[in-house]
Amino acid sequence: MDTSINNPSSAIGLRTRVAWRAGYLLAAFGIYLADQTSKAWAVRSLRFGQDRHVIRGFLAFIYTENPGIAFGQLQEGGAFGRWFFVVLAAAAAVAVLYYFMRTPRNDDRVLGACALLLAGILGNLTDRARLGYVVDFIVLHAGNYHWPTFNVADASITIGAMLLAYDMIFDSRKKSKQ
Repeated sequence: MDTSINNPSSAIGLRTRVAWRAGYLLAAFGIYLADQTSKAWAVRSLRFGQDRHVIRGFLAFIYTENPGIAFGQLQEGGAFGRWFFVVLAAAAAVAVLYYFMRTPRNDDRVLGACALLLAGILGNLTDRARLGYVVDFIVLHAGNYHWPTFNVADASITIGAMLLAYDMIFDSRKKSKQ
């Protein structure tokens, strides 16, 4: 069995490890671009009350500005809050990138989750640093239930966090059985 691919000390293993990480980072950059492009579309198309109901009673695009954190929490922070959240998001991005670089190559779910988290964090960080708020515009609702307005970056963060949680729960179960 050839272990050179999984051995980070070999030249082939190092190149393979770097290539896979570069692929995940390229995918993260693509998600980041999709987020920024969709937010630019929302600003141009929805900003002045031109809401779009894509599927009546389920999906709409409605422009909102969120100066707070997830689900509109902590919106009264002012300039201090803005820069506090910028620093917090930058620290989270560095932590995720560090974890991403330390993850073994054969753990695709964790690498993918980190790439999703990184793309989402950087997407919202860009808005907050540039504008002072995050542009949200996707609204899901069913009957009277209304999910908080979100964007592509928020969806990316949510999916990445769910993948990490799944991995932590089921990986710990696997280890306890062994």
